[in-house]
Amino acid sequence: MSFVIFFAIFGKMIWARLAPMIDARAVKIRSDLDEAARLRAEAEALLRQAEADRAAALKEAEDLLARARTEAERVAQAAAADAEAAAKRRERMAMDRIAAAEASAVAEVRNAATEVAVAAARDVLAASLDVKADAKLIDNAVADLPRALRAA
Repeated sequence: MSFVIFFAIFGKMIWARLAPMIDARAVKIRSDLDEAARLRAEAEALLRQAEADRAAALKEAEDLLARARTEAERVAQAAAADAEAAAKRRERMAMDRIAAAEASAVAEVRNAATEVAVAAARDVLAASLDVKADAKLIDNAVADLPRALRAA
């Protein structure tokens, strides 16, 4: 019984001293919990913002990659078209050179054939014509000259 009386007397005094400390401790714990809840809410908001930023960056990267692929395809097509056009130009130039060389060769052959024919004709005529026949040929050639000039 003395224990109960002792506890009752000193318990009140101990409780009077402990109660403010317990209340202060509870207030501190409540304050810490409120601060933790606030920090958690901020962290969650930051996480949501970071996820949104990441999604936006990913979308932008995908768009950039799609534009780069499109541009690369366009450049490749343009390069192929340019290469094809250059090949056609080279082919056309080669064909023009071939045609010019062919025309030049034909002209040279004609000139050579003409020179040979003229020389052969001169030799034949020189051997077979006399003065009377020469005069007749010259008269025929002069008379035929206007018709030959019109034909040319």
